[in-house]
Amino acid sequence: MILLTAVAPAAWGTTYIVTEKFLPPDRPLFAALVRALPVGLVLLAWCRRLPRGDWWWKATVMGLCNIGAFFPLIFLAAYHLPGGLAATIQAISPLAVMALAWPLIGERPAAARVGAAVIGLVGVTLLVLRSPDGVTTLGLAGAFGSVLVSALGFVLVKRWTPPVDMLTLVSWQLVVGGIALLPLALLVEGAPPAIDLEAALGYGWIAVVGTGLAYVCWFTGLRAMPAGAVSLIGLVNPVVGTALGVAFAAEAFGWVQALGMALVLGGVLLGQRTARRRTAPRPPQALARDRELVAAKMGP
Repeated sequence: MILLTAVAPAAWGTTYIVTEKFLPPDRPLFAALVRALPVGLVLLAWCRRLPRGDWWWKATVMGLCNIGAFFPLIFLAAYHLPGGLAATIQAISPLAVMALAWPLIGERPAAARVGAAVIGLVGVTLLVLRSPDGVTTLGLAGAFGSVLVSALGFVLVKRWTPPVDMLTLVSWQLVVGGIALLPLALLVEGAPPAIDLEAALGYGWIAVVGTGLAYVCWFTGLRAMPAGAVSLIGLVNPVVGTALGVAFAAEAFGWVQALGMALVLGGVLLGQRTARRRTAPRPPQALARDRELVAAKMGP
């Protein structure tokens, strides 16, 4: 389950390099729209199931948080912040998820898991933080806003048990988010930009792999594991982003970055070990002793 869930942040880690190398500049709303609506409609046509009852408004809320608001905010950060700074801000997401999961779903964060999140945050800072040149207020607002709305959306997926399979739930959210983005993109950015072959391939990648496949894997893990543990797996995102930057954009990679990568992966592994200890079933011998104690208290 951990490896399946890790597919999502690994795919999301490609977003920065794809946006920089292939997509038209300064079109965050259009990029978000193309990422969400087409694949959402395809999945909905495949699943052939619409929400019923109160799931109309629940799917709308989750779709706006996880897609309609998150996608344009994350692209806004990618366009208006250095990639390293944007990824560093995203690294506070595990702490935000844990903070919201406590009051909303009663999932109290273990001290070890909070420590793992802090270790991961330090690692990401060493891994990708660059010079603050080019930082804008708009970019910072997009980065912090994306952390908050996605953390809320992820916790709501845990709070509201869906009556459908995960593929159907993802299709609802993508369609809701895409429909919300369509008029906004047309009003703010105007007509779609010219799309050449490279841009088409870039949009196709972030829509099919970075969205459709990634969100099915992510929400599947989110339903099966504690929200805090899953959010720590998201720290794989900047590791992949840095590796791609080194491989394809000639970014520097030295001992500081290597230490940062080790801390990130160490934080992820620590968080998963904590989750397994807290959810591991009791051994048969302990269950047998419990039954014996209950029988002794009840008497013959």
